[in-house]
Amino acid sequence: MMKVEDTPEAWDVVDSKHRFKGYVIEVVTDSVKMPRDEVADRDYVVHPGAVAVLALDEHDRVLMIRQYRHPTRHLMWELPAGIRDVAGEPLVTTAARELAEEAGYRAGTWYTLLDLRSSPGMTDERVRVFLARDLSRIPEEENGFEHRHEEIDMPVEWVPLADAVEKALMGMIHNSSTVAGILAAYAASVEGHALLRPADAPEA
Repeated sequence: MMKVEDTPEAWDVVDSKHRFKGYVIEVVTDSVKMPRDEVADRDYVVHPGAVAVLALDEHDRVLMIRQYRHPTRHLMWELPAGIRDVAGEPLVTTAARELAEEAGYRAGTWYTLLDLRSSPGMTDERVRVFLARDLSRIPEEENGFEHRHEEIDMPVEWVPLADAVEKALMGMIHNSSTVAGILAAYAASVEGHALLRPADAPEA
């Protein structure tokens, strides 16, 4: 029986064309050497990666925010999240900043909940989802973050974890890291979160 675990492997790239470079993403076409010496072009988005935070309070409620996502033309309920935009910054520090900026909370306890490849057929984006516990509200005068663009008037709601699972399974929420985080948190709660990795666990 084969070991069921993703493993690093890089097939030879015989040519690479850079199609587009924006503020966050880049689009590339690689000509990749396939088995039997065939070569095939693969388009993909180069992305710096992201973090997301499943903040769970003492009543097992998930902190969720609603944000406009223009590509989908939807207001979407999501976990606080953000791009890995500070070189060399520990991912848990990035996550703590996003939780503070987007939702106004800090956490005393952090775990790695899961690592995702958001859409491995079209992007190299990696998302680490953290579980944050022991939450406390940050006084408004201490936060000092100015919301702009999609983040203006972004509501925050506390949703019971079991209800969040139901909403995911019923197709009422769709953000991939949010759905994965909710289901992972629910599964991890069965073992009292004992199987979760530490917040600074290495990425594969």
